Amino acid sequence: MNQNVSPPTAGDAWSRVSERVAGQHWPASTLYVVATPIGNLGDLGLRAWHALQRADVIAAEDTRASRTLLDAWGVSTPLMAAHRHNEAAAAQAICERLALGQRVALVSDAGAPAVSDPGARVVRAVRAAGYAVVPVPGPSAVIAALMGSGVTTDENPAYAFAGFAPSKAVARQRWLRQWCALPAPVVMFESPHRLAATVADLLEVCGPERELTVARELTKRFEEIGTVKLGDAAAWLAADAHREQGEFVLIVHAEVDLPESDDADPAHDVLLDALLESLSVRDAARVAAKVTGQPRDVLYNRALTRKKAQE
Repeated sequence: MNQNVSPPTAGDAWSRVSERVAGQHWPASTLYVVATPIGNLGDLGLRAWHALQRADVIAAEDTRASRTLLDAWGVSTPLMAAHRHNEAAAAQAICERLALGQRVALVSDAGAPAVSDPGARVVRAVRAAGYAVVPVPGPSAVIAALMGSGVTTDENPAYAFAGFAPSKAVARQRWLRQWCALPAPVVMFESPHRLAATVADLLEVCGPERELTVARELTKRFEEIGTVKLGDAAAWLAADAHREQGEFVLIVHAEVDLPESDDADPAHDVLLDALLESLSVRDAARVAAKVTGQPRDVLYNRALTRKKAQE
């Protein structure tokens, strides 16, 4: 080996790949929809960085938050506001810029614009006006949580993304019943101040045996991903005060069919129907278990099925 030749460095590799990306096609009169880090500055993609550098303007959900990211990466491109309160006007202004041959980058505060974030209206308006839209994929809290949970498989990769749950209890329980009835894992977002209430509602709707993955502070220093049964979720959260802090992605695992007891009796359904007239599914299963001696989880599953049929 030639001792006078230095081994390649990470900087050399970055420069080499960066030159290749820079040489790619960067059409004008185009909206670049750019995913940005969800917490870790190092997750900005090289292509995303080039798109932000090359844009004539960056349309941002929060210009102050985006400027912090751009400053960290040495991007001096001007910013304009494009959030849910001015999205129609922003879309028109962006189309006017595209008509002049400019490149416009669209970003949200974190993650993928137009996915549970503002931006979809801008994208639709730009497409309707006949201009090109180029997605530049990258960080996603949904995908990160799925990657860290192992909840999907090659054989069954299906999942559903539900976004944020409603803030009101009655609407939230109705919403959870609809989503959690799907035969696939359901991914949702939740804020720290509503986390306990949502977990309690999930227990009411899905029962104690259903599994829940809680992904907290994804990509950040105190990232934590835990999977517990819903019957144990409240205790798991209470075991560490930090577990109710930060930003949350919840994954409700797909329901596993529970076998009915060999000595199941149609009279149990009559009892459950009567109890469900005045009790919750959980309480009806608890009382029926005491009366019949049947396993509570089996009765809960039957009560939940009958409740759904009644609704």
